[in-house]
Amino acid sequence: MTQHRDLIEAIVGQPASDGDGVRLTRVFGGRDAARFDPFLMLDEFNSDSADDYIGGFPSHPHRGFETVTYMLEGRMLHEDHLGNRGLLGPGDVQWMTAGRGIIHSEMPQQDRGTMRGFQLWLNLPAADKMQPAHYRDLPASALPEQALAGGGQLKLIAGRIEHNGQSVTAPISGGKTAPLYIDVQLNANEHVSLPIPTTHRLLAYIYEGSVAVQGEQRTAVLEKGRLGRFGEGDRVSLQAGSAGARLLLLAGRPLGEPIVQYGPFVMNSEAEIHQAIRDYQLGRLTD
Repeated sequence: MTQHRDLIEAIVGQPASDGDGVRLTRVFGGRDAARFDPFLMLDEFNSDSADDYIGGFPSHPHRGFETVTYMLEGRMLHEDHLGNRGLLGPGDVQWMTAGRGIIHSEMPQQDRGTMRGFQLWLNLPAADKMQPAHYRDLPASALPEQALAGGGQLKLIAGRIEHNGQSVTAPISGGKTAPLYIDVQLNANEHVSLPIPTTHRLLAYIYEGSVAVQGEQRTAVLEKGRLGRFGEGDRVSLQAGSAGARLLLLAGRPLGEPIVQYGPFVMNSEAEIHQAIRDYQLGRLTD
């Protein structure tokens, strides 16, 4: 029997600054991490003023999780200690697994125009936190899209989805958290109902327009700039407002493990965090 998920919490992102003074919106992250498990953080950056982004994110370390950078507008160069270089443009994605440790930078390749996109942090299970670091650059052309009956579309960044008799799988799929990451575009008043595994936690971030969430118990509206956290069920039912909507749909299987974070390190215990700090200070984070 189908159960549509109810919206149980709406969260407003907060202005923040990171890297070398990059202004952004921290949609969630850093507090009450278990509520969002397996996701750790979501940042939105969106500015047409170079002063807000030109400093970029000079070389910095990570250990114990994955970052997913999704560009909507602008150009950003990623480089790391392994010698990898990747230029992200509109619609491109970089999926980086920090694992044991990586030192990388993310620097704008423009001094004017709009820089817009998202960075999502996804936790790794304890058994995978110390794996070798690696990453994949995914051009926009590698991300499958599915047209909706009302004229909107789904762009699949991670996972697999079945809709209207069609099955679509992204280049990144599987793993213990089996993440589902979809950029959903809906026209005015368009409705979509999508299957979501009952094992997964579900979040939705509205970055244009608004949507009405039609759950089992009630209908609730999510406005632009709000993150929705959902209850249990096997489907999510969304209807765009009169201006249409664009949103990120994020679902993943919770790890249920302790989460201990210190800045760019996310481990399972204080002792592991202290070890990460020592390793970084001694130049052996990436050994």
